[in-house]
Amino acid sequence: LQTKEKEPADVYLNVNHSLPDAGFVQPFADSPLETERIAENVYMNLINQANHSLYLITPYLIITDELVHDLGLAAKRGVDVRIIMPGIPDKKMVYRLSRSYYMDLLKAGVKIYEYTPGFLHAKSFVCDDSVAVVGTINMDFRSLYLHFECGTLLYGGEAIRALKEDCLSTMAQSREI
Repeated sequence: LQTKEKEPADVYLNVNHSLPDAGFVQPFADSPLETERIAENVYMNLINQANHSLYLITPYLIITDELVHDLGLAAKRGVDVRIIMPGIPDKKMVYRLSRSYYMDLLKAGVKIYEYTPGFLHAKSFVCDDSVAVVGTINMDFRSLYLHFECGTLLYGGEAIRALKEDCLSTMAQSREI
């Protein structure tokens, strides 16, 4: 709702206030024309700040050594890191390349699931049941460095619980690697 009434900005800047039930939503965009890699920074921050759980759904997993390392470190520090991938590929070469990252991630304690009923094209992160990202950003080099992408950062609220439930129901239809 847009009005001409001014609202004090300090309400949104005070980190000690309680969140409304709907939480906060912050859309963001990423572009290869910018010097800052917004999407990668958002994903890295979620990985590095996770305390209990980190659930990722991505159709493609072609990531940097730094992302492999940080996902592994999160698992080693006790975070329940789970990645859900498609079990049925849309592009066989990309599917094989994505699977080439499995061994290092599994050795570090990351759990990997492959969705078996069909191709999975969702892209989401759920971190500690309190922060999530949904958008167009795959966990691959092209999305993170070459494409114009958009995402939505969710903080607090019912949508995060629903997103986690979606992750859990998707895992129930998947095989663990």
